[in-house]
Amino acid sequence: MNRILLLSLLATTLSAGANLAPAYAQQAPADQPGIAIIPQPVRLMPGTGSFAITAATKIFVGPKNEELRRIGQRLSQEILRATGVQPAVVQTTPGKQLDGSIFLFLNPASLPDSLGAEGYTLSVRPAHVLLAARQPAGLFMGVQTLRQLLPTQRGASASLPAIDVTDKPRYSWRGMHLDVSRHFFSTDFVKKYIDYLALHKMNTFHWHLTDDQGWRIEIKKYPKLTSVGGYREGTLIGHYGEKVPRYDNVRYGGFYTQEQIKEVVKYAQERYITVVPEIEMPGHALAALTAYPELSCTGGPFKVGQTWGVFDDIFCAGNEQTFAFLQDVLTEVMPLFPSKIVHIGGDEAPKTRWKVCPKCQARIKAEHLKDEHELQSYFVQRMEKFVNSKGKTIMGWDEILEGGLAPNAAVMSWRGTDGGIAAAKQKHQVVMTPGEYLYFNQYQGDPSLEPLAFGGYLPLEKVYSFEPTPKELTAAERPYILGAQANMWTEYIETDQGVEYMALPRMSALAEVLWTPARLKNWESFKVRMQPQYQRYAALGATYARSAFNVRQQFVADTTKGGDVVSLLLDATGLQIRYTLDGSAPTPASIAYTEPFTLTNSVTVKATSFENGQPAGKTTTTDVLAHKAFADPTRLASAPHKNYLASGPLTLVDGLHGSVSHTDGHWLGFLGDDLVATIDLKKATDISAVRSTFLQKPEDEILLPAALEVAVSTDGRTYKTVYTAPVAAAQAGSGIHEVKADWKKTKARFIRITAKNAQAQKTAAGAKETTTWLFADELVVQ
Repeated sequence: MNRILLLSLLATTLSAGANLAPAYAQQAPADQPGIAIIPQPVRLMPGTGSFAITAATKIFVGPKNEELRRIGQRLSQEILRATGVQPAVVQTTPGKQLDGSIFLFLNPASLPDSLGAEGYTLSVRPAHVLLAARQPAGLFMGVQTLRQLLPTQRGASASLPAIDVTDKPRYSWRGMHLDVSRHFFSTDFVKKYIDYLALHKMNTFHWHLTDDQGWRIEIKKYPKLTSVGGYREGTLIGHYGEKVPRYDNVRYGGFYTQEQIKEVVKYAQERYITVVPEIEMPGHALAALTAYPELSCTGGPFKVGQTWGVFDDIFCAGNEQTFAFLQDVLTEVMPLFPSKIVHIGGDEAPKTRWKVCPKCQARIKAEHLKDEHELQSYFVQRMEKFVNSKGKTIMGWDEILEGGLAPNAAVMSWRGTDGGIAAAKQKHQVVMTPGEYLYFNQYQGDPSLEPLAFGGYLPLEKVYSFEPTPKELTAAERPYILGAQANMWTEYIETDQGVEYMALPRMSALAEVLWTPARLKNWESFKVRMQPQYQRYAALGATYARSAFNVRQQFVADTTKGGDVVSLLLDATGLQIRYTLDGSAPTPASIAYTEPFTLTNSVTVKATSFENGQPAGKTTTTDVLAHKAFADPTRLASAPHKNYLASGPLTLVDGLHGSVSHTDGHWLGFLGDDLVATIDLKKATDISAVRSTFLQKPEDEILLPAALEVAVSTDGRTYKTVYTAPVAAAQAGSGIHEVKADWKKTKARFIRITAKNAQAQKTAAGAKETTTWLFADELVVQ
């Protein structure tokens, strides 16, 4: 035929820039009706008119190709769901009449190599639709684009807008992770989660199958891994680190049989998603050790973890039985997963037991290792050799860099991007997953308005702002960055709906980060395109978060204005923000936000977004406390840790207080260092007290200062100490603590506040490593 005619149509589609040259790359106009594609394609040109879908519409996939028939059938089902019309899928060569049909066309010879395996071209004309790719995966990605051109609600016009698209992904690893150890999820939900990945053109599902709180994969040679290690006798209630831990004492658990694993893997393969299994070692092994305590350094007994955090008991690196066991486990696991990558964890492995274990110490001596960090490197490299012998490659969290990186290992960088940078410079493949940007177990809005979460603050815009390839890498090093993924740790996520809420819409932001060229990313355009995406979520029955509709209140201390400059922001578009400053609930008649404003007095700011006179989101609230040092110039003698800079020194005088989460962006964190803050009150002022706010979380090595000292000066050179005292031991326990310092009223312009890190006390008591944190927030001067 008509194959000749199809090739002619294909050539026409490609002529406008199939090589994906930047000069041809355009974004769809934000107001283009019917076009809202996420992730944004590389090249998109709206056309004129639309393709009508009718009962006569057919989807041609070519003869004798079951894979293409399956893709065509999937498209047919999506059209049915969106329009009520189900086109027939035809596996014959079309006749001369092409009008009214959809063609899925696989022809590597006719398409440029630059499209790769997942690239595609799409041409929608009033007469026909042509989707072409070099590989079936590309057709599947194109189908996801077609899904987003369909009406978001039934009853709308059953048509596709005219458009030309040439598209391919920026990164080869576009992933999402799911922890099924802390909380277990059925195979039905795991499949649904995979469907969400497919919608977003993601291609990697990282399945976290084992941890301290449960072993979730059947290993036939070691049945106790699931019969014992798969269940715990209760789960923590509330947040980890509360002063008095509470447990529900309810037996909890579950696991997947190997047949169920195969079923999920096949389901993912049909959606061109690779499933990467993770079997944790040497740490996060308490569930395994409960089942087989002889693999530990102490011999047990143990209990499957009922709380969260890091446990000292890990696999014994000096025990040959440990390696035999893990090799047996991986021998059963690897054939279940076609993935070339096997994730072995490698993170958060305390060396406490290894330091006093005779077998581990003997191993260090026998292998001529320097210390326990090199022992972990030995452990990882030994397991790598075994995995490599089976034709696969290991991946580990960035701790596997410590003590020396295994020769062929890939690195997943979670403690920021430094680990990924170091690995790429050593010519190792890297997947970026820094907690600050891609840990989806963090709050995505005001914690008081959100379900209980790990902590932190990761709104939609911050996810969208992430750049996976660090600027520190050279052109030769950048290709080692395979891509990125978001991690869904489930300590505080108990239900299917909870996972959906934490994943959506942030998965959409990440999808665009990983697919779309950086030059085409546009936050304002993305917000517009998210509006129909929310409708798609609703049509799928997803429990997505509406946190983007809640006003984000941003405060920046301004020393020249003597107060906070307030910006009211939204991660959604098309809404009106109303606010109050008297603590009352905003209404459509309240002050309309039009531009940033300055606060110099104590107030309560409440803000709400409205649409058509009705609240679109929840009301957010911030209390601002003005005091004698409010927004005054502040300098620090030593810089906070790079991960806890908050808003810099002015964080201490911005009138705001942090939450119990040290990752909420309101705390300055000092590792082993004292806090020494000098505040310039701008003029001589009568002062008599400081109320300092500190955080204590002993489980995270965050301690109150050992002592507090206050000194004042009139000239900024000569200081007089007006207060010094140890911090009362009675203030022990997790939480926010206010430390009061009072003295006789004194006139001064400068005030220097020193909070002594408790590290000195720990060192005196025998601790050798600098591990103690000091977290400070507001310094209220009175």
